Amino acid sequence: MHPHSFSLLPLFLSPPTSLNLQTKPEKLPEDMKSFSLYSVFLLCSFLLLLNNNNKCVCVGLSFHEDGGVSGGSTGTVGRLVKKEDRLPVVATEFGQISAVDVDDGSSETGKRRGRHYNNYHVQFITLEPNSLFLPVLLHADMVFYVQTGSGKLSWTDSDELTKVSLQRGDVYRLKSGTLFYVHSSLEPERPRLRIIAIFTNPEEEQLQGPLIGPYSSINDLVRGFDKDILQAAFQVPEEVVEELTSATDTPAIVHAETKRKNFWQQQEKLLINVYLGIQRYGNRVDENKKKHTKTFNFFKEDPDFKNCNGWSTVVTKHDLHALHGSQIGVFMVNLTKGSMMGPHWNPTATEVSIVLEGEGMVRVVCPSALTNKECKNSRFRVEEGDVFTVPRFHPVAQTSFNNGSLVFMGFSTTTKKNHPQFLAGKASVLQTLSKPILGVSFNVSNTTIDQLLAAQEEAIILDCTSCAEEQEVRMEDEIEKERQEEEERRREEEEKRKREEEEERKKREEEEEQKRQEEEEEKRKKEEEEERRRKEEEEERRREEEEQRRHEEEEQRRREEEEAEQRRQEEEEEKRQREEEEEQRKREKEERKREEDEEKEREAQEKEQKRREEEEKRREEEEERQREEEEQRRQEEEERQREEEEQRQREEEEQRRQEEEERQREEEKERQREEEEQRRREKEEKRRQREEEEQRRQEEKERQREEERQRRQEEEERQREEEEEIEQEEQQRRQEEERRRQEEEEKRRREESETEEETEQEIARREEEERREQERQAEEAARERREREESRQEEEEEQEQQRRQEAARPEEERRRREESEIEEETEQEIARREEEERRGWERRAEEAARMRREGEGSGGGSRGEGRRRFLRLTT
Repeated sequence: MHPHSFSLLPLFLSPPTSLNLQTKPEKLPEDMKSFSLYSVFLLCSFLLLLNNNNKCVCVGLSFHEDGGVSGGSTGTVGRLVKKEDRLPVVATEFGQISAVDVDDGSSETGKRRGRHYNNYHVQFITLEPNSLFLPVLLHADMVFYVQTGSGKLSWTDSDELTKVSLQRGDVYRLKSGTLFYVHSSLEPERPRLRIIAIFTNPEEEQLQGPLIGPYSSINDLVRGFDKDILQAAFQVPEEVVEELTSATDTPAIVHAETKRKNFWQQQEKLLINVYLGIQRYGNRVDENKKKHTKTFNFFKEDPDFKNCNGWSTVVTKHDLHALHGSQIGVFMVNLTKGSMMGPHWNPTATEVSIVLEGEGMVRVVCPSALTNKECKNSRFRVEEGDVFTVPRFHPVAQTSFNNGSLVFMGFSTTTKKNHPQFLAGKASVLQTLSKPILGVSFNVSNTTIDQLLAAQEEAIILDCTSCAEEQEVRMEDEIEKERQEEEERRREEEEKRKREEEEERKKREEEEEQKRQEEEEEKRKKEEEEERRRKEEEEERRREEEEQRRHEEEEQRRREEEEAEQRRQEEEEEKRQREEEEEQRKREKEERKREEDEEKEREAQEKEQKRREEEEKRREEEEERQREEEEQRRQEEEERQREEEEQRQREEEEQRRQEEEERQREEEKERQREEEEQRRREKEEKRRQREEEEQRRQEEKERQREEERQRRQEEEERQREEEEEIEQEEQQRRQEEERRRQEEEEKRRREESETEEETEQEIARREEEERREQERQAEEAARERREREESRQEEEEEQEQQRRQEAARPEEERRRREESEIEEETEQEIARREEEERRGWERRAEEAARMRREGEGSGGGSRGEGRRRFLRLTT
């Protein structure tokens, strides 16, 4: 809610006593009830405002919306809004309201940054004769000019209702927070009442209007509260509040019926009583009797400047008291045919102008093209109803056509003395400058400057025949040039777009071609992969068949090899047992486990060997029977050839098998060596960890012993110091006692010379006490010596223990080295034995192959005998 709206809340909550609203609703007299209903009805007529869609106009046009129409191209200074581009706000048969949001074009950079500056809101209010613009609450200052017609303006000023008559040419200002309404003249033959208004904030605030709009309906201020609050505030029955809140809206501009002559006077009284709390209306209405409510009329006052080419008038706070506290001034210019308002700029004001009559040309120039490269000079044609702006410090010239005058009024954004600076004529600012300086500035001679300044004898409004026509021709040429440039730019953009599309199409085709090639390549790779897989499958199948045949052929050889392997294992077992007996003393526990494992393995092998021997025997008998039958069926020559071929294949297969077995044995030995090496490394690592742990423990013990030794040394040092202090104190005490004793003795000798016997006894007693004290001190010193001796002995014992540990350490290291050497010798012995076994196996295999060759070379008839000899040899 606007801050000024809170000023009305106390009035709602505390109604005037003249209405006697504190009485309970059921006890109201009949005349007061009728008056209350009538007052509510009248109140509703004041509070409701409606736009053309029959909705309440609670906010005006936003001051900061970009939706406002503004003319001119981007980057040009000055703005032009044509009459037909105004935004409609209210449209009824009794009047219209349109609005314009316009800027001066000097804030283009600010807009691009998301900010809005120098934006002005102007409304055009038109009332038919005998029409009423219902009351509204201003959110901003309103400065207005009456263009045509006449009427009456009523508004609240402090605790008064002030009225002023309006006629053509009047200028006035209403402050923000003012509640006002306008009534046009009753005579239908009079022209319509047209008002041009600009809305701004007070001078202590920014020039731009508030975000909530220029004004709002009081209806919203009342109907925004709940019904119970309204009933308590007005002290009226519930049906009255219900009628008030449920009443239909009325248009913002209505017709004032003439048959109800006193209708609006009653409304005024009710407005005063209800909203302002005035008990006696009396003579509060002031019609142009006070100085402060007097308007300024352009046509009743003398112009500020006038000559044969036209006149101009400026209204400031010095001319109109109502403009005090406002930042808006008003001006009017009337140019006759073929005239010009000389080129000038406003140092302190931005002008928002509205054309009232005629047509003309306006030229706005950038103040400096060097400091603002985005700024462009502008030239535009204006006619009746158009709105245009000129920023401060921007030179401008308005010209009229030869066939008619140009009349425009406007609002300036300052009430100070503006003092426009003219470039030409007798009032030119150039007249005050040094001519040599001007010559250097324009880069021309002094003679040219003299001619430039002396030629024009008039000032401010100058004669300029056909200037507007020439400006219009240039404007059309510029428009045509801009149109051609725009077409050229669009053509270039279209060509660029086509090139980009063509490039994109080519790129897309290349990508598609590349994709197609990749797909073909992928397809080819898949086919090759499929072909390779098929060949691999065929090769695998062929290898499996060969493997199966080879397996069948190798079965016989495997049986023979198993028998040889059995003998080798037995020999190896005997040899291993002898070695185990030799190493029994060193690795007894490990040997027992290995013997158990080997025993189990040997039993399993023996069982397997027996099973294989039985199977081999059965297979040999079956094969013998088959061979005998086959020898009888086949011819001996074919048998010999087949046996030769088989022998050759067996030899080749035997050779391959031996090579494969040799390779496997080598791999197995290598694996065993790696395992032994891994175990040896693990043992070495564990041994190293144990040594490191032992070393850390020794270091920790050494550190503790060193700390203990230092602690004992410190303790002994402290004890020695204490003993020395005690001895010094004791020595001092003894000396003091000796001194006192001598003094006392001397005194007693002097005083008790007659009692010599008693003195001798006392001396003896004292000597006894001194002897006892000396014995006590000697015992204390002996005790301390014993403690020191015991501490020294403990330290010597710890040192002796440490020396014994250090002496035992080399022995432990020697023992570990011996164990490591034994392990290395064992590994070497195992490797040597494995090498001997491998060589023995190779010799036996060679002997068996030789025997097979000899047996097969003896002929077909002795083939079976040769095989049996071979089997006996291998077994």
